[in-house]
Amino acid sequence: MRIVDLLFGRPLASSEERAEHVGPAAGIPIFGLDALSSAAYGPEAALTLLIPLGLEGVHLIMPVSAAIIVLLVIVYFSYRQTIEAYPRGGGSYTVASENLGQRTALLAAAALMIDYVLTAAVGISAGVGALVSAVPALHAHTLGLCLAILLILTLVNMRGVHDTGLAFMVPTYLFVGTLLIVIVWGLLRAVFSGGHPVAVAAPPKLPPATSVLTLWLLLKVFSSGCTAMTGVEAVSNGVMAFREPTTKNAKLTLTIVIAMLIVLLAGIAVLCRIYGIGATDPNGAAYDSVLSQLTAAVMGRGWFYYLTIGSILLVLSLSANTAFADFPRLARSIAGNNYLPHVFLLRGRRLLHSHGIYALVGLTFVLLVLFGGVTDRLIPLYAIGAFMAFTLSQAGMVVHWFRNRQTEGWLGRAVVNGVGAFATGITTLVVLVAKFADGAWVTALLIPFMIFAMTRVKRHYERVARETAEPNPLTVDNNIAPPVVIIPLDRWSRMTEKALRFALSMSKEIIAVHVESQDGDRSICDDWEHKVAEPLRAAGITVPELVRLTSPYRFVLTPVIDFILEKEKELENRQIAVLVPELVVKHWWENLLHNQRANVLKLLLLLKGNQRILVINIPWYLQRG
Repeated sequence: MRIVDLLFGRPLASSEERAEHVGPAAGIPIFGLDALSSAAYGPEAALTLLIPLGLEGVHLIMPVSAAIIVLLVIVYFSYRQTIEAYPRGGGSYTVASENLGQRTALLAAAALMIDYVLTAAVGISAGVGALVSAVPALHAHTLGLCLAILLILTLVNMRGVHDTGLAFMVPTYLFVGTLLIVIVWGLLRAVFSGGHPVAVAAPPKLPPATSVLTLWLLLKVFSSGCTAMTGVEAVSNGVMAFREPTTKNAKLTLTIVIAMLIVLLAGIAVLCRIYGIGATDPNGAAYDSVLSQLTAAVMGRGWFYYLTIGSILLVLSLSANTAFADFPRLARSIAGNNYLPHVFLLRGRRLLHSHGIYALVGLTFVLLVLFGGVTDRLIPLYAIGAFMAFTLSQAGMVVHWFRNRQTEGWLGRAVVNGVGAFATGITTLVVLVAKFADGAWVTALLIPFMIFAMTRVKRHYERVARETAEPNPLTVDNNIAPPVVIIPLDRWSRMTEKALRFALSMSKEIIAVHVESQDGDRSICDDWEHKVAEPLRAAGITVPELVRLTSPYRFVLTPVIDFILEKEKELENRQIAVLVPELVVKHWWENLLHNQRANVLKLLLLLKGNQRILVINIPWYLQRG
């Protein structure tokens, strides 16, 4: 078995696509990891901002979490309808494209792409944060650990949807299972102790209050806590990845994911209040994550603690898989409308849109390096794209139902999506205002920049289509003639002979071009009469014209390029074929031993040439020594 097959799996034929479809059991790890894992960093992001309030800040986490859960339920019912209305995948971009116009669709596309990149970066950094909490000695290696996990995720995802789902099932269900045990046992201990349980391992003492609660702080806390809702749209984006019946399996997967997330968010909020657990400074040496404190307080720091922290680390890191699953699909949809390069339409050896994965990995790498792999530095950029996508999707669904008023119960469905659009729209404004100064301005600037870039890509493809369109059939007339052939030559060799023989088979008008140097080495001019002219005359074949060019500054390519362009102007309505002899070596390092004039000449001709100049490679393959 080849190493490539071992790492990425054997290539899959197009006919095997059905086998790559998944059911709810595998769909939860693939499309629900981002949403589920956000329970680990959403409440912590809110509690971090409440540190200045001391114990009062911990008490506030319950009403904040309740508001987020209400919003989550609204979004859940909205996306159930989206899945039903768009059984082939109803992400924000698709819904906005069909119902709100292309400009709004581009806004949704830019917001979603930014959200997916941040999903990958935040998931990985939060996973490493959990590890650092358990093993503080690793704090100095945060960025290196983040990049290592990114590499592992890339390798796993390149194996395809089916294998990815199987690989992530155990960590996902272990994460949910261990946290549910912590929540249930923590609540039971609270009940049996009359509401005042004693922590097995005492959490860090809460600092004294240094400020008071303000509306502005409350808005910032709510907006940070809303990061717990990111990833909810993933299932509606990936409906086509589910096996038949696709709609039913997608809706069941969404229901399970949302139900689990609600239980986790509510349980964490209640236990934080009961055990007096708050956030610690993420940049401090004594950093300890909220879930680490919570697990230690309820279960102690024994084997179960490390099992739980290990599952949190795995799931937080693997939560980036949601972005790996949906970013390539989104990029494909956008490229299908000519707003992204067409390379995103191509499917790789495992039926994946591999170039979308490459783009996601590259952008995530840049983010992790820029922000040092610290979750708290990335959170201010997060959630804006997600909530903007939520809002546009639900607004598009309202328009969809009004256009399909013949559908039974259309008005009630439009109301549900309308409430979702209103709620997420207000949340988008709150998140944008509350996080603007902390870094959200970066996202606010990136979105219009990306829209501009996508419109430029679209304009380019329209220009290509316009200039290459030919409504008429093939023109056949007496003006069809062989091209004038130009061959740049250095010295007599087998490569030269091969190029001349091919030229003679193409045309009778051949021009051999040689740039003379002052070094006195033997050139094609010295052998032209004996090696070329005499054999051709003896065979009754027209001898090519030999043109000698001078170069006082020892440039070789510039005189050749100038000669070809002048000849093109001189020979109106004639095609010019430039034959470029080129040595092809067996090993990549052998290229370092030869000049690359052939490659540079081809590049310059492509940049400076026009429709009547053709470039043809004449390779000479060096045999293995």
